[in-house]
Formats: sequence, structure tokens, C-alpha cells
Amino acid sequence: MLREALTKYRETLAEDRRVLLDRYRLVDAAIKVVGIGSVGTLRMVALMMSDADSPLFLQVKQANASVLEAYAGKSVYAQHGERVVQGQRLMQPASDSFLGWVIGPESRHFYLRQLRDVKLSPLVETYDVEMLSIYGKACGWVLARAHAKAGGPWAISGYLGKSDQFDEAMGKFALAYADQPSGTTQH
Repeated sequence: MLREALTKYRETLAEDRRVLLDRYRLVDAAIKVVGIGSVGTLRMVALMMSDADSPLFLQVKQANASVLEAYAGKSVYAQHGERVVQGQRLMQPASDSFLGWVIGPESRHFYLRQLRDVKLSPLVETYDVEMLSIYGKACGWVLARAHAKAGGPWAISGYLGKSDQFDEAMGKFALAYADQPSGTTQH
């Protein structure tokens, strides 16, 4: 079943990613234990190997309807895995090269990505006031960048707030940019 699903998944990848994936063959798969937020969904890890014996681990994750559908309406994507993938591509500066989706057995929706099980949790309870402020600003910056990439003007406006700090910064940037000698403009 997984071999058939991988064939369908391959079609959701860009052509250059298909070429990379084609260098690997499915060797084995295992069901993965899920966390609290994923109870009742199927997770798998697929071991792929190249001819040079280089491994590629793909994570197969079942995707159900968004909990936000009750409030925001149904997704424009009929396939829940595609909704997750398109959302990640929209929000992340660079998403996983092997991010794709497939409808699997029993019409279950899945998305696949390269397995990188590197979850680090900062010990915020040990932070002093200064470090907590730095951490909060970094989290806000990451979230603002994701919203800016997605282009949600209402979210961007919320981050900017009501002060004129952003307006002044844009004005200073525009003047400095306009004052550059001809032929030396940088982006």
C-alpha cells in the first residue's frame, strides 16, 4: 500500500524533487507513536535507500479536517494533506524539499515530509526578565515573518500596532535608498 501511495505522492512534488526522490527505493516502514495532539491519526516512518546506501527517512502523517473549519469555513483544498502542505509552503521561508500529499488507503488524507525529529524546547522558566524579553521578541519576529510571507494585511497591521515607528522607519529607508549614487542600488 505504501509503494502505491508513494507513487501518487511523487506527483505532488516539483519535477526537480521527483528526480531526487527517484534516486531512492522504499526499504521498510514502521508505524510511529503519536503525541497527544495526534491521537487517532496514523503516523509512519518510511526508510528509503539510494543505490549508494544513503538513507532518506520520510514521515507520513495523516491529516484531518482543520479544527478551524467550524469557525472559518471549509478549506479551499478538498484534500486535507494538501491544505497542510500549501499552508506550510505559504508560511515558511523554505519548506521541506520532500513536502507533498496523497490520499491513501481507506481514503485517508496524508502529507509527507522528510523526517527530522529535532524538537528542542527552551526552558523559559529559567529565563530572567532580559532573556525572556529577547525570546519573546524572537518569537514575535518569526511569527510576523510568517504572516508577512503569507500576505495577510490584517495580521501585519496587528504586528505594526498604532505607533508611527514603522512609518518613520519606512520613510528613512526610502530617503536613504533614493540618496544612493546611481548604479549602486542594493536590495
